[in-house]
Amino acid sequence: MDYINSVKKQFDKIQNKENVLILSVESSCDETSVAIVKNGREVLSNVIASQIDIHRRFGGVVPEVASRNHIMAITNVCKEAVKIANIDLKEIDAIAVTYGAGLMGALLVGVNFAKALAYSLQKPLIAVSHVHGHIAANYISHEFLEPPFICLMVSGGHTALLKIEDYNRMTSLGTTVDDAAGEAFDKVARVLGLPYPGGPEIDKLAQTGENSIKFTVSNSLKNTLNFSFSGIKTEVVNLVHNLNQKNEKINKADIARSFEECATDELASKAIKACIMCNTKKLVVAGGVGANSMLKEKLQKLCTENNIEFFSPVLKYCTDNAAMIGSCAYFMIKDGLGLADLSLTAKPNVEL
Repeated sequence: MDYINSVKKQFDKIQNKENVLILSVESSCDETSVAIVKNGREVLSNVIASQIDIHRRFGGVVPEVASRNHIMAITNVCKEAVKIANIDLKEIDAIAVTYGAGLMGALLVGVNFAKALAYSLQKPLIAVSHVHGHIAANYISHEFLEPPFICLMVSGGHTALLKIEDYNRMTSLGTTVDDAAGEAFDKVARVLGLPYPGGPEIDKLAQTGENSIKFTVSNSLKNTLNFSFSGIKTEVVNLVHNLNQKNEKINKADIARSFEECATDELASKAIKACIMCNTKKLVVAGGVGANSMLKEKLQKLCTENNIEFFSPVLKYCTDNAAMIGSCAYFMIKDGLGLADLSLTAKPNVEL
């Protein structure tokens, strides 16, 4: 019997199983991660091998370097995750993996590792969207959180407002028409000479600055739920360039604070607008930029003023990790979704 026919019977059975153990793999960018997740909410282990120090010298992620380091790390990361969870691999019900979006070479390492593991164990292979995984990080952090809710997705590659109707059903309300918020944060950080990763460095530096510079976002989108961050990014680049040309002092803290105030105002105000438009009383933030302290503070304040519950992942689940992939896979399995065969391959882009 071939692989897919063999595991299809198991897949059908675990949809109704009381306790489901999922081994999940995440390698979309520069974090090699393997986790063991029980019933989509309980994390038995979540091991992450970070490449931040490796890429910092280059000022950003070098795809080829990331891929090679995933190859070197993934087997040991998997062994460590299984050891910490104190389980036998035979107890695993399914193998989940991020197949997109992300860096093609990096994704391929995780996908091929997961395929090999699923085949050797004869377990179902579940293909998970990285974006949907970020949403599921909230199900780990908040035991009783359930859809429906509005999700503000803010990461290095995506910025969007999503109406989450059910665990596996969502509608896009608005998205970025150019740069993602995280991309803008990273670009501004590089222009200011801050180390990689730039987002946390901007957040830290902004706390010492003044909101003294008038940056703007696109007025053409003010009546929509779409975003544009290329304009404000360019304003910062031009400002720093002009100050350098004139040999004038650059107040990095004020620039960071002014930029962050403008960007987070746009994100927070449109997130609340989406909740009001959809008459939804729960707002969830997801993605790496969701760790930004100013953004979380503004969202919490606006939610309180509008009688809306606010949810965000705990810090360790904001950034890329395999636990969120395992959580997402669980809810997919329960709806009979995500079963993949051994032809599964990586995709640099996936639909929201």
